[in-house]
Amino acid sequence: MSYVEFKCDLQSTPTLLHHFWEHTVGSGHATLALRADWQKQLSKCKKQLGFKHVRFHGILSDDVGTLVNENNTFVYSFFNADQICDFLLSIGMRPFMELSFMPNALSSGSDIVFHYKGNVTPPKNYNDWETLIKKLITHWVERYGETEVRQWFFEVWNEPNLDAFWKGTQAEYFKLYSHTANAIKKVNKNLKVGGPATASNAWISEFRDYCEKNKVQFDFISTHHYPTDSFGKPGDDTITQLQKSKRSALQSEAKKAKQEAGDKPLYYTEWCTSSNPFDDLHDESYAACFIIKTILEANGFVDGYSYWTFSDIFEENYFSSIPFHGGFGLMNIYGIPKPAFRAYELLHNIGEELLQVKGKHDTVDVWVIKKGKIINIVITNWALPRHAIKTELVKVQLKNKNIIKTCYIEKIDGLHANPRKSWVEMGSPSSLSPAQVNSLEITSAMVKEPQITKQEKNWLVVEATLPPQGIAYITLEFE
Repeated sequence: MSYVEFKCDLQSTPTLLHHFWEHTVGSGHATLALRADWQKQLSKCKKQLGFKHVRFHGILSDDVGTLVNENNTFVYSFFNADQICDFLLSIGMRPFMELSFMPNALSSGSDIVFHYKGNVTPPKNYNDWETLIKKLITHWVERYGETEVRQWFFEVWNEPNLDAFWKGTQAEYFKLYSHTANAIKKVNKNLKVGGPATASNAWISEFRDYCEKNKVQFDFISTHHYPTDSFGKPGDDTITQLQKSKRSALQSEAKKAKQEAGDKPLYYTEWCTSSNPFDDLHDESYAACFIIKTILEANGFVDGYSYWTFSDIFEENYFSSIPFHGGFGLMNIYGIPKPAFRAYELLHNIGEELLQVKGKHDTVDVWVIKKGKIINIVITNWALPRHAIKTELVKVQLKNKNIIKTCYIEKIDGLHANPRKSWVEMGSPSSLSPAQVNSLEITSAMVKEPQITKQEKNWLVVEATLPPQGIAYITLEFE
């Protein structure tokens, strides 16, 4: 087997690696935040992965009870919304508050989305909508204080460019945004509001133009993308869509979106390995590889990159009780970390000084990150489904004069940090006992193994064998 070779000078000037991927993480539906298991999993993500904000749909939907019509009278009730915010603050997190969906009391129609029936029609009276937003934001400022709420983000709606989520026109969305932003800024001009929260990087230029021409304030740009967007033909399955996608497609889109966002911060408030909530690849090392490659390629282009989602406690179609069903989450419904969770764990501890690496390969990528006296090497061997890929022997040469104290390797692949494999070996039980959960949590962990290095003149050489869709995380500690 021939080597795939990469080189890095450890004395070269680094690029700052902001941990923008930790700014926000996604969840499905606001009322899930009232569940004890959801709260336990998010607390674990905060502690081990460093997430700062969480985003979800439906804070204004009737099941939260924010506004209902009782005997032809508007009844405002912020108790459930407060319970959610209270919990987030209690664990050191904050909301990236998506203001959706339309309360039935204000709706102009009966069109709904998801099993929890989020209303997706414009308000029949935009002034009533503005009153709701003003009352809610005023309440939160009074409850939590201006200093706190200034650190929140208010995003207007979800994917209004898709008929499934918005039955109005683009002009009607811009009108909704204008009324929302005006209401928020009337409460406090320093609160952050933005949009257009679109799918597939849409409407960014049009949104900026509208706001600038009409003197409507916006503090950030938000949008979404998935590698399954705009690839393939109608009716294609997820694997076929991914097959027809392109390597580094999301990086190309982020570059373009950054140009369109101009001087405004750019937040991707949804992205994932695919847009399918039942995609087996979400549970495999494929997702972990894709996460690492996509995040590190997005450095410098985005200010926040919210993975969709942190947990399989999720119910847009229905709540699946199968332990591993290909859900979006970094963890399954039992809180067992998937390979994707381990990818985020790896990234959380990686450091902030990204060094230049020389070398190129069709499926292998290498990043070298400095963290004080520690050098972290991340290697991925990743390809889209049905694209050529094989096991590769990777050789990384580091120009170095310092003395090594220790070196170890951690792996994520088909045989390492793979709880789904262990679940299948159990017979794919439809539910898990506490003992089974504990066993699967153990098999989900990354294990530190000693790594051999060798010195060739001024070059420190590290070698690793990577199977398809595999990750090697090599840590070198220097004296």
